[in-house]
Amino acid sequence: MNSTLVSPLGVNGGDSLRNVPRIVDNSVAATWLLADYERYLEVAGRSPATIRSYLSDLRQAAAFMAERSVTDPASLTRRDVRAFVAALTERGDARASTSRRLASLRTYLDWRLRRGDLADNPAEQVSAPSASRRLPDLVSRDHLDGLLDADWGSDPVALRDRAIAEVLYGCGLRVSELCSLEVGDVDWRQGILRVLGKGGKTRQVPIHATALAALERWRDEARASLMTVESPSAALFFNRRGRILTPRDVRRILDQRIAHGHIHPHALRHTFATHLLEGGADLRVVQELLGHSNLTTTQIYTHVSKSRLQNVHRQTHPRG
Repeated sequence: MNSTLVSPLGVNGGDSLRNVPRIVDNSVAATWLLADYERYLEVAGRSPATIRSYLSDLRQAAAFMAERSVTDPASLTRRDVRAFVAALTERGDARASTSRRLASLRTYLDWRLRRGDLADNPAEQVSAPSASRRLPDLVSRDHLDGLLDADWGSDPVALRDRAIAEVLYGCGLRVSELCSLEVGDVDWRQGILRVLGKGGKTRQVPIHATALAALERWRDEARASLMTVESPSAALFFNRRGRILTPRDVRRILDQRIAHGHIHPHALRHTFATHLLEGGADLRVVQELLGHSNLTTTQIYTHVSKSRLQNVHRQTHPRG
C-alpha cells in the first residue's frame, strides 16, 4: 500500500481533522472513480462548495476502507460502512458531520448502483448518530444596532460594507448568495433582488428601503472606484483588489465593523428569519424568502422564537 495513505480517522493514533490527508492512493481514487463522480456532480448542477464537500467526505471514506484492505467499492459491506461511522464517532466528530459524511457515501454508492457497478448499496440501512438540534445563533440587538447604525464614513469601502451588512440582514441571504450577486440581479425600481440559491434555484426577495438606498449609494458613488481592468463588470460587489467578493472577505468585513465581539454572516440570516416570525410573518413566506426547499428546515426558527418568548416570560413574570 502506498505510504502516503494514512488513516484519517484516528483509529491508529487519534489524528484530528487538520491532519486528514487531502488525497488517497491514486489507484484507490481511480477505482472509486472520483474524477468521474466529480464530473457527474458538475453536470447535475451541484455548487462548487457542495462538490468539494462530497469529494472530501469520499476521500476520507476511501482512505479508511483502504486501511481495511477494501479498495473497490464493489467489495464494501454494511459492516465496513458501520465501522466507518464508528471510527468517525470515536474520533470525536460532531454528530451532524458524521451524518453528512455517511450521506455523502450513501449518495455516491447510489450513483455507482445506477451505473450497474454494485449489486446493492451497503450504506442504505446504516444509520448515523442522530444530530442534536442546536438552535441557531442570533445577533444581539446591541450588535445589530452597532453594525447598522454606526457611522462608518463615506469612503468607497465604507459604502460597500454598509450595503453588504444591510443586504445580509435585510434580505436574509446566505453569504455565498451575496458574493455571487450581479448588478442585473437588482430590480432598482421595484426593490426586488433575484437570488441564485442552492441547487441553482432562483428566488425573488424584497429589499427594504434602507438596504436599497445603501445599495444605490454603493453603485453610484463607490463601486467604480474599487474596480480594476480585470474586475468582472457584472459583479455587484468587489474586494479591495477589485476581485469578486468571497465569504472570507465578508467575515473579515463584519469583524472589522463590530467594535466588540464577533458576528458570523450566517447569524444575520438567522436573525432575519427570527425577526420576521416574531413580527407575525407566515412560516411558508419565510421559507420562500430563505430559499429552503423543505419547510422542516425553516421550522427551527419557530423554536428560536418560542425559546426567546420563554426567556422573556421567566425573566419578567412575577411567578416566572
